[in-house]
Amino acid sequence: MTQEHHDADLPELGVAAVGHSFMGAVHSHAWRTVSHVGSPRVRARMRVLAGRDLDRTAAAARRLGWSEATDDWRRVLERDDVHVVDVLTPGDSHEEIAVAALEAGKHVICEKPLASSVAAAERMAAAARAASARGVRSMVAFNYRQVPALALARQLVAAGRLGTVRQVRAVYLQDFIVDESFPLTWRLQADRAGSGALGDIGSHIVDAAQFVTGQLLTQVSGTTETFVTRRPVEAAPATGGLAARGSGELGDVTVDDAAAFVGRGDGGALMTFEATRMATGRKNAMRLEVNGSRGSVAFDFEAMNELWLYDRDLPGAENGFRRILATEPEHPRLENWWPAGHGLGYDHTFVHELQEFCEAVHGGRDPSPSFDDGLQVQRVLDAVQRSAADAARFTDV
Repeated sequence: MTQEHHDADLPELGVAAVGHSFMGAVHSHAWRTVSHVGSPRVRARMRVLAGRDLDRTAAAARRLGWSEATDDWRRVLERDDVHVVDVLTPGDSHEEIAVAALEAGKHVICEKPLASSVAAAERMAAAARAASARGVRSMVAFNYRQVPALALARQLVAAGRLGTVRQVRAVYLQDFIVDESFPLTWRLQADRAGSGALGDIGSHIVDAAQFVTGQLLTQVSGTTETFVTRRPVEAAPATGGLAARGSGELGDVTVDDAAAFVGRGDGGALMTFEATRMATGRKNAMRLEVNGSRGSVAFDFEAMNELWLYDRDLPGAENGFRRILATEPEHPRLENWWPAGHGLGYDHTFVHELQEFCEAVHGGRDPSPSFDDGLQVQRVLDAVQRSAADAARFTDV
């Protein structure tokens, strides 16, 4: 059978995406790729892209590979040729779109953090559980779970190679808003984003720490800081609205620039976290280290194909952290990619994410991470915010 005939025999999974900015572009690339890697069970078809402005959405659809464009996401829920809705909008709209899609019988993948509040996340998780009983699947998009080196770290911890996990250190360092002239985008507004660095990138390291260790955070204590409290109002869309950039108008930043907190896992591990978008010189330094009674693992996304392992059982004269180049076909998600030593990139994590989603939908199981996993992370973020709001959080020295 030729590849063309094989492809024609695969069941089709019609996809609609809502949103076409940064995550829209990344997910579009992954949807274009996922059906051409390994032995796919379904053929993803990029049916329609939804956005707020039809002209801009149509231009994005042509650029990103979508067959059609619409300025009304509700219309895609009525289409029989759409089976999946990919939610890529700011957090304040996740609940409305995802719940409506699930109730319409559409499988849903939703970008992280799941929502902009715990209450919204709880409603989304409840809708997902109800939909699952009807065979409708959902997934929250924590793409760093899909980095082969981090998935390998999880396997090593689960196999007991580190012994009892005692401590975890997780940081996510970026600098993209260091410039005080950076505009007041939706990511800097609490009513749209829920929180700042805490939710945007802190959610990733919370999920990664829980994923790798298998421990859920049960207690946290933290603080947040907003270093630049007013920024230029973002340029207005063509239809009017906010004042144009350059007008001199400033608006209030209502989210954190940085967050730091300590937590306790349900297996007893002490965990520390730092998330900041003000770490001058750091572009995407997402780092995780796990220390156990028998060994440690360390990971840095800026060297994403590497995992560092310390095995305390080796003789002292031979010991030290050693590099594992996580590019072997035996490593997670790597059996269908390039020869060993040919590293993967950021985009591959989203292809892996969609592989998990499509395989689960085809196999009649719930994909991972679930909306309930997203809800757990949302509860952690909320607890950090409540802790940071406590005026007595600092003790004088």
